Amino acid sequence: MTLETTRRGLEELLLPPGTESVPIHFVAPDDESALGALGEAGKAWVAAQGWKPSQGAVLLVPDGQGGLGGVLLGTGGSDWAAEVPLLTGALLKALPEGDFHFASPLPDAELAALGFLAGSYSFTRYKAANAAKKRRLVLPEGAERDQVLSLAEALHFGRDLINTPANDLGPAELEGAARELATAFGGTVKVTEGSGLLSDNFPMIHAVGRASDRAPRLIDLRWGSEHAPKVTIVGKGICFDTGGLDIKPSAAMGLMKKDMGGAAAALAFALLVMRANLPMRLRVLIPAADNSVGGNAFRPGDVLPSRNGMTVEIGNTDAEGRLVLADAISLADEEAPDYLVTIATLTGAARVALGPDLPPLYADDDAFAERLAAAGCEVGDPLWRMPFWAPYDKLLKSAIADVNHIADGPFAGSIVAALFLKRFVGKAKRFAHLDIFGWVRSDQPGRPKGGEPHAARALFHFFRQELGSS
Repeated sequence: MTLETTRRGLEELLLPPGTESVPIHFVAPDDESALGALGEAGKAWVAAQGWKPSQGAVLLVPDGQGGLGGVLLGTGGSDWAAEVPLLTGALLKALPEGDFHFASPLPDAELAALGFLAGSYSFTRYKAANAAKKRRLVLPEGAERDQVLSLAEALHFGRDLINTPANDLGPAELEGAARELATAFGGTVKVTEGSGLLSDNFPMIHAVGRASDRAPRLIDLRWGSEHAPKVTIVGKGICFDTGGLDIKPSAAMGLMKKDMGGAAAALAFALLVMRANLPMRLRVLIPAADNSVGGNAFRPGDVLPSRNGMTVEIGNTDAEGRLVLADAISLADEEAPDYLVTIATLTGAARVALGPDLPPLYADDDAFAERLAAAGCEVGDPLWRMPFWAPYDKLLKSAIADVNHIADGPFAGSIVAALFLKRFVGKAKRFAHLDIFGWVRSDQPGRPKGGEPHAARALFHFFRQELGSS
């Protein structure tokens, strides 16, 4: 689906204020005053159904004339906006086709509208075409239409990329997505591909991707004024990860189409920045490759050169993401950007530590980390700071090279991976690494099961606050 098609479809779902529509009432367990708006017949219907306002529970209330008089959405408590910011997305599974508006006060009108549009997402590329039910929302007071649409568009765009299976989304298709963005917003894209990675000094990206019949590449998207603050995002673009010669078991390989989730999040962030015309020189670097098995695959025990001259001993070929990121980080660092951020589905250890919905945030600047984490909480795209714990850096020691890319043991896997990446940063003024999952394991309000470009909205909100708009 093209950007234009996605945007146009979302625009059809967001109606102007004043449109005649069915009210949606938010009901908390300790405050059922919203039921008063239903009248006696409506309250009797609620009682007859035995409905309780648990979080995300939806009840359709008839109007007594064969139509729909209202909708109830249980909040599960008074602090629902902090607990489930996209709670309004729970409505979509229950609502019939029609037009609706929020009749209750909203803690955050933008997030309430976004939850509704985010909950409307479905990945239908491989399904027989059916006319989708159109559940339209009247733009709530206090929400900016273009902003809500852009946020929803970025989510849909990122989800589509992650949900697309690897047979239809390889390095070339990821490049195509970057080019579509650049064309739409006046950016430029430079691509270094195949053997060109060796001649242009990206040896680790080439090593990881050389066993695939789909050429690895480094995608370099630029947008904005060269005189603006330089913001560089590096997104991991492993389009499918077999684990290489340290091959994954089948149970662990089933979701590896999502291993380009960092690239999807980086491109979703870029879409938001360019739509809003934020005053920055944006650069998105995506090392894109398949980590495949073949006679020319890189091996455990190999020592690889890297772009910045450091030699890297390979402890396990299934830790390929940090290798491709390292070469891209080295390129980014050469121009000393004001902000350098990596986004990657990097370690299972991050999920063990914080679960699938809370990505670790590593940063070398306390104020930057604090403001970025706060921005994520404000928009329901949370991040949790973890330390660059310097004593663990010794776990990367190699007897035959400058560094091993993994630790010799099971502990602190996410921290050690972050420390490895940090070794390739020297000139950037601020550096952060986000170890995302890129996936929603089961349906949540506003977050259908499937791909999710974690951290894209958090980063955008941070830079919108930090840099303002032009």
